Amino acid sequence: MSMLKTFEDLDVYKKCREFRQDISQLVKTLPNTENHKLQSQLLRSSRAVTSSIAEGFGRFHHLENIQFCRQSRGSLMETLEHLIIANDEGFISAETLEDFRMKQNDCMRTLNAYISYLKKAKNRAFESAPATPYVQDQQFQEQQY
Repeated sequence: MSMLKTFEDLDVYKKCREFRQDISQLVKTLPNTENHKLQSQLLRSSRAVTSSIAEGFGRFHHLENIQFCRQSRGSLMETLEHLIIANDEGFISAETLEDFRMKQNDCMRTLNAYISYLKKAKNRAFESAPATPYVQDQQFQEQQY
């Protein structure tokens, strides 16, 4: 695997960015009466998905990155809920909802795989750390749970 230079190199970011762009196109088809309601909520939650991935990457710390990825998962679920509302209100068809559900699930799978990768990388970094009293204490505490 080549060295990642920016969050834009991440497959998860690329996939979620495409999802966000699809949401942006969908929002343009919603009625103007939903301009400051559903349109705004869909845009905000879909943008939060990629923003959280970028912010987590920029923290340069596995645990913080994982936490931001978890927030991204929450935003993915929130976006799906807004899409369900759009279907319930008759703004999008069941087929469109199903298409977006599949895209959202694909993003979720990729995000979960990235979180698993980060957890393994964190563990490898922890295992290779020098055995200082602090590290030994941390290892003891982790064994307790």
